[in-house]
Amino acid sequence: MSTLMKAAEIGAFFSTLQAANPNPETELEYSTPFELLTAVLLSAQATDVGVNKATRKLYPVANTPQQILDLGEEGLCEYIKTIGLYKSKARHLLETCRILLDKHGGEVPRTREALEELPGVGRKTANVVLNVAFGEPTMAVDTHIFRMGNRTGLAPGKTPLEVEQKLLKRIPAEYLQHAHHWLILHGRYVCQARKPRCWECSVSTWCKYKPKTPPPQS
Repeated sequence: MSTLMKAAEIGAFFSTLQAANPNPETELEYSTPFELLTAVLLSAQATDVGVNKATRKLYPVANTPQQILDLGEEGLCEYIKTIGLYKSKARHLLETCRILLDKHGGEVPRTREALEELPGVGRKTANVVLNVAFGEPTMAVDTHIFRMGNRTGLAPGKTPLEVEQKLLKRIPAEYLQHAHHWLILHGRYVCQARKPRCWECSVSTWCKYKPKTPPPQS
C-alpha cells in the first residue's frame, strides 16, 4: 500500500488540478436531474461515450419518468440496446420511473437514502446524482477514484466505502465540490490502470506511487 500523502501535499495536489480545470464536469450528457439519473443508471459497466450515443436518441423522445414509462420495456430497449446489460437496465429504469411518480411527484429525490431505494441505484450512483445534480460535496468512488486513492497515497483503502470516507475526511473543504471529477478525469486520462502516464502528470510531485512510468521511446 502507498505511503500516506501529507495534509499539505493534498492541498497542493488539488490546487494544481483546480488550476488546470477550474470547473470540471461529468462527461455524461444531461440537462435535468432525471436525465442525469437515467444516464448514470445506464452507465454501469459501459462507457460515457456509449451512453451519450444512446441518450442523444432517447431524450428527444422521452426524458421524463412518465415518457419513459409510456415507451414500455420493448420501446425503451430499442433506444438503449447498444449499451451493455440493456435489458436489466431497462427494467430498473422503468421501475425507478414508477417509484419517482408514486413517491416523489416525478422528481428526483435529494437524499442518499431515497435515491438508494431506487432499483439499480447504489451508493456510488446516488453520490454522483447528489454531487453533479444538486451540488453536494460527496465522493462517488468508481474504479478510477479507487485506484487514485490507493496509488497516490491520497486515501488508501481496501473497499470503495473506505476510500470514500477517507477522501471526504482528508480533502480540504474548498476542493470537495469538484474533487470527484478531478480524480475521475485524472484517472481516466493520466493515471491509467495498466500504465499510468506519469510523464504527463501535473501532480506527480506529491504522488506516492514509486514505480513511476517513463515516457514511451520514440
